Amino acid sequence: MNHQIIEKNTALMGVLIALVISVAGMAEIVPLMFQTQTTEPSPGVRPYNAVELTGRDVYIREGCYNCHSQMVRPFADEVLRYGAASVAGESVYDRPFQWGSKRTGPDLARVGGRYSDEWHRIHLINPRDLVPESNMPGFPWLLTGTIDGEHLQTKMRALRMLGHPYTDEEISGAPAQVANVTEMDALIAYLQVLGTMWEGQ
Repeated sequence: MNHQIIEKNTALMGVLIALVISVAGMAEIVPLMFQTQTTEPSPGVRPYNAVELTGRDVYIREGCYNCHSQMVRPFADEVLRYGAASVAGESVYDRPFQWGSKRTGPDLARVGGRYSDEWHRIHLINPRDLVPESNMPGFPWLLTGTIDGEHLQTKMRALRMLGHPYTDEEISGAPAQVANVTEMDALIAYLQVLGTMWEGQ
């Protein structure tokens, strides 16, 4: 009988649904905030340097995450194809993290070191030069894209406030690190570090 009252009163039903979702969400999320495996970096994992951090920003800006996940799930076929299954501690310094299951293209969690810088450069300019069946667009404008070092310093200071252990020297030296680096170079540096830091794989 009581459920009929709730079903006929949409405002009450909406409040109760929101309450149930909130409690369930807190029960799922809050415990993760206190587990070191999700809040502490895995052995070997470090924050991205100035060039890699810029490359990551380019990766996000160009929408690469729309087709490429960075999460190897713990299934035999995925481990055989991509490498060791991903762990949360690998992504402690990823804001936002790139986990997911959307794969129009292959997962990139372990792509670092699999191909040369020149392979990545050719592939990013025109993917079909290397993979004829690829439907990935080219990104030739990254060859001439420049990097704003002062903006990068501001970003690194903000990340330090969130817990990234950047030193004053790393932040002050960031503009010099990216002075003659194109967006293409930065993106390749980011791709080349993916999956190479974690010592547990």
